Amino acid sequence: MTTLIESPLDPRDAVYREIVPGGDPWMAVLRKGQTLRILDLEGNQAVDTLFYHLHDSSERYSATDTITAQGNIYLSSGSRLLSNRGRLMLTITADTCGRHDTLGGACAAESNQVRYALDKKPMHSCRDNFLKIIAEHDGGLSKRDLTSNINFFMNVPVSPDGGLDFVDGISAPGKYVEMVAAMDLRVLVSNCPQLNNPCNAYNPTPVEMLIWD
Repeated sequence: MTTLIESPLDPRDAVYREIVPGGDPWMAVLRKGQTLRILDLEGNQAVDTLFYHLHDSSERYSATDTITAQGNIYLSSGSRLLSNRGRLMLTITADTCGRHDTLGGACAAESNQVRYALDKKPMHSCRDNFLKIIAEHDGGLSKRDLTSNINFFMNVPVSPDGGLDFVDGISAPGKYVEMVAAMDLRVLVSNCPQLNNPCNAYNPTPVEMLIWD
């Protein structure tokens, strides 16, 4: 059962705050011991997120290791996000949404075409966002480093036959998820531009990123 936990942290004490417009990418460094909050400002926005060891990008968030270790395909308060080397990267310490997706992946030109229609292929996608921001920043990342991501706030239930259903979100304005870094990290985000499924009510909206020391 999901336990909703509110954070004691005051946004006025954050050392970093930035609003990421709907559909845009974001990248930042999160130091060991710092806390990151992703705040869903208008509700039902999906935030595709990847984590990398700051000093060795070959170590990165692993959906497989994380799911196996916790015995749960969803993330919430108490979830430990593990790397592909089985090491702890972050722990979710507060969550007012209740459940976050580990399986749905990032939308891409190819998946838009396959899932929806041939004419959807040129539409903006999370993979495009990831490629754009790593090209703009010298973080040592390339397209080979784009692996299975977390979809914070996204609702992707697994059907009885093992399929994934992309349905209405369960978040709402002001909901957030908060996590503490166990190592120095590079955080890569696509504030999802998806217009073809109800993950963000067909309307990409802004989120706010906050960091505390």
